[in-house]
Parts: sequence; C-alpha cells; structure tokens
Amino acid sequence: MIYTVFQLVCLFYLYSFFGWCLEVVYAAIGRKEFVNRGLLNGMLCPVYGVSMVFMLVFMDSLREEWFYLFLGCMVVGTVTELLTGLLLEKVFHLRLWNYSGKKFQAGGYICLAAAMVWGGLGILVIKFINPLLMAVLENIPYLPGLVGLVLLSLILIVDAAMTIGALLKIKNQNQAMADIAEGLSQASRSLQAVIVGVVDRRMNRAFPSLKKKEAETEEEKQELIRQKTVFAYGCSFHKIAWIFVIGAFLGAVVEMVFCRFTMGWWMSRSSLLYGTFSLVWGIGVAGATIVLYRYRNQEDSHIFMAGTLLGGAYEYICSVFTELAFGAVFWDYSDIPFNLGGRINLLYCFFWGIAAWVWMKRLYPLVSGWIEKVPKGAGKALTYVFLLFLAWDITISAAALGRFGERAQGVSPQNGVEAWIDAKFPDSRMEQVYPSAKTMDEWKPD
Repeated sequence: MIYTVFQLVCLFYLYSFFGWCLEVVYAAIGRKEFVNRGLLNGMLCPVYGVSMVFMLVFMDSLREEWFYLFLGCMVVGTVTELLTGLLLEKVFHLRLWNYSGKKFQAGGYICLAAAMVWGGLGILVIKFINPLLMAVLENIPYLPGLVGLVLLSLILIVDAAMTIGALLKIKNQNQAMADIAEGLSQASRSLQAVIVGVVDRRMNRAFPSLKKKEAETEEEKQELIRQKTVFAYGCSFHKIAWIFVIGAFLGAVVEMVFCRFTMGWWMSRSSLLYGTFSLVWGIGVAGATIVLYRYRNQEDSHIFMAGTLLGGAYEYICSVFTELAFGAVFWDYSDIPFNLGGRINLLYCFFWGIAAWVWMKRLYPLVSGWIEKVPKGAGKALTYVFLLFLAWDITISAAALGRFGERAQGVSPQNGVEAWIDAKFPDSRMEQVYPSAKTMDEWKPD
C-alpha cells in the first residue's frame, strides 16, 4: 500500500496515542494506579508511532507471509526500542526501562519477550487495525485534517521542547547542556522551576527504577578525558561518519570482486554516480556499529545471529525503499533458493551475519584505532568534506535515478533541470553505473 504524507503523519499520532494507552494500562495492571508512562507530558509515546509507521511502509508487502511479517515487525520494533534507549542514555544519561532481569536480553535495552510483543503488535496493526483506520482517514476532509495535524504538531513541539529542557536542567551534565536548558527556559524562570519539578516528579513516578548515570569512578573520569582529547573517540559522530564512508567504499569493492569471481566480469556495484560507494553497505556498517557497539565483546554466535536478522531486515527495507522512491529494483534474488519476494534470501542473510562478526570482532578494532590516530583538527575538517561531497553526490544520483525511472515510463522532461539531467546522464550512463537495476515494468517477482 502506498501512503501519502498526510496519512503517515495521522497514523504516527494515532499509534503514538494507542501506544501511550497500552503503556498506561500495563502500568495500571502492575501498580494499581494511573501513571503517565510516556516520556512526554502529553498522551503520546512516539516510539510506538515511529515503529508502526516503519512497519506499515516497509512490511506491508509481507502481509500474506505471516511468519516473515512477524519476524520483520519484531526486528523493526526491537531496533527502534534499542536506538531509543541508547539515545536517551547518550543524551540524558537516563534509563527509562530495564530488561536486565529477563531472559535473552541485551544490555537491558531489549529482550526476546518484548521483541515478540512487537512482532504480535505489528501483525495486529497491519492485518486488522490499519485497514479500519485507513477507511476512517479516507473520509476526513483534507483541509480540516491538515489544520488538526498542524495544531497537534505545534503541541508536540512545545511539549518536547519543555521536556527536553527540563531533563537537561535536571541532569546538568555539562555546561553545553546547561546552556541549552537555560535557553529553553530563560523566558520565565518561575515557569522553568515548575516545569523542571513536574517533569522530575513525573519521571520518577512513571519509572521507579529510573537510573541516572553519573561519572563518579576514576575510570569514568578518564573516559571523559579521552573523549575530549582523542579524535572520534568511542562511538562518536565523527567515528560513525568515517565508518560510513569507509564501509560504503569497501562494500562496493567487495561486491565488485564477488561479481568478478562468481559471474566472470567486473560489475559496478556503486550506489552513486561519482566514486565507488555503496550506500547500502555504508549505512549498514555504520548502523551495525551503532547498534552492536556495546555488545562487541559478546559471544561470536550472538553477533552472528544479530547480524543475520538485522542485515536481512535492513536489506529488505532498502529494497522496498528504492522501489517506492525511484520506481526501480537494484537487486533481484528470485532465482536463489529460500528467497523472500526476490528482495532477500537466506544465503545472503548469513553473509550479513558473517559480515557483522568480521566487522565487530576483527576489522572494527583496527579501523577504530586508525581513525583515532588522525589529528583532531584535520579529522573534523575531513569529516565535513566527506559528508558535503556525499550529500552532493547523493542529490545528483537521486535526481538522475528519478529521471531514469520516468524515462522508462515515457515521461518527458518538465523543465530545464530535468532536460540537463537527461543529457548529462542518459540511459547508457545509468545502465553502466547501475547494470543490475530494473524498472518496475521489467521486474516481475515470483
């Protein structure tokens, strides 16, 4: 199903509200009292809204494959929950939930039981609830609906700003965060005190096991010093940016070599028109680093299984995204056994698992050490040079791919920019860079 932006935003708010209701009911059953379990003051849990929107967009094509739909929704929901937990701890040093006491958990952020709940919720939403909601949304007049969404968005922004400002003030981790909190609340210091107090009391009431991590030990103090003096130390922004670039380059090269030995000829596997970069690999390696960084010392089998599941789900999502965004399919595994709609197959999922193990256990320590040896000033400058170049390259490539798909459908250029793109990047050039790409008319999945 193809959703409009209006529908997706409506669904985000609806499922955020339903998630809030689910959390309130869960807390009421366990504690026999009403508790606002949301991070925000309003009646929304955005993690549910984001998860469900992702499931609807990327997992809808699996609606007739119950097992794969359950598995895909389980992975999407679990990864969203993990990233949310990591983000909250990274920014606020807060832990709002902890699964450490449950079986088959990872760092207290996720566990098998919660993952299965996400899978069940995904099936319930995609198979039963969402068709009903879509029928209701189709009967809502566009203009009143748009006005309502704008008002809801303004309320959400104000709520988020007040909550973030209060949390930063509560934590007061460093001067930068204190300045942000001060900026958000300087309009009214009395209101600030009220907001900070309300949020602090509500958070502790909603999450009794709330943990506030403070750098008290000597080891933690030394860690903070290294973060300030070493370029791209740990799992920082600059480290992830460099890993993205390196992963994109190495991924494209590895696939070219693989094609040479399996097919007998060199095939371009680049995602971009300029340079040898595979965005699928770049995002995959950077994402795996973010998700698995804390678990890099876990057993090999755990890393392999996580890579297999996450890699398969990631490749499936990439396939759906390119189809929706560009009207083209860049790989088709229909001829390989144990494939799912030609988008992924079991063998390549295992390759993702092996790649995750090789990266986290063997390559990441080496690459990380090399990156951290770069002088801090030069390293930061190079980060922005890399990102600006890739942003330009991605923009040009996306525009050319869009016209490539439109030309296949007989759509003529509508303006001078599109005419320039057609002249600069004709079909012969596109087929050379993207030899395995197929338009939707050419792709006939089993």
